[in-house]
Amino acid sequence: MSALEQANKLREKFGELISVPVEFRGEITVILADAERIVEVCEFAKRDLGFSYLVDICSVDNYGDDPRWTVVYHFSNFTDGVHLRLKTDVGEEKAELPTVTKVWRTADWHEREIYDMMGIRFRGHPDLRRILMWEGYPYFPLRKDFPLAGKPSEMPDVAFTNAAPLEGGPFVTIAGGKDTIAREPRVRIPETDSLETTNRVERRDDIKNLHGHSHGPGPIEKK
Repeated sequence: MSALEQANKLREKFGELISVPVEFRGEITVILADAERIVEVCEFAKRDLGFSYLVDICSVDNYGDDPRWTVVYHFSNFTDGVHLRLKTDVGEEKAELPTVTKVWRTADWHEREIYDMMGIRFRGHPDLRRILMWEGYPYFPLRKDFPLAGKPSEMPDVAFTNAAPLEGGPFVTIAGGKDTIAREPRVRIPETDSLETTNRVERRDDIKNLHGHSHGPGPIEKK
């Protein structure tokens, strides 16, 4: 059974709760209208449609829109060799939806990462605590209103911590350019509008002097 046929089975079961399947680049996506029904839909997808593996759960910050967040579930059916993407929206005021850890145990870490990075809570999760940042960290780094340059914060057992992870930003990608050095994301210096390239250029020269070319270590060429 194809992913499109599987998606239509979901729609047959849950009616208007599931959107008409959308295909893009060979991948099928459906949208769940009510995030509170996520467990019921996932149980059916696993039990009746054979999606025994939860590949991933991720989240999107629709900053400035309401609902603010979209939570995305990626299912896999090994028997049929197909994948299905399920999306559902969560508002900022509530910022919570049920956990699916009782459907797939692997949801445990996925949901914890979303909670840690985006601040969305998963009701009924057996151990909903931060997984990357320390307990007590006051921010959610993947939100779009979190600056690329980071924010200073107090860290346990450390005297202080500077802004992280990208101190010195904002970092920008320059379109065009004569080579990859000119196109890579780097710091743009506001006062001069110039690019900080010295370190990369020097590294490229060092590699070239050592190996005879500037595109990576490779075998050392005899001169």
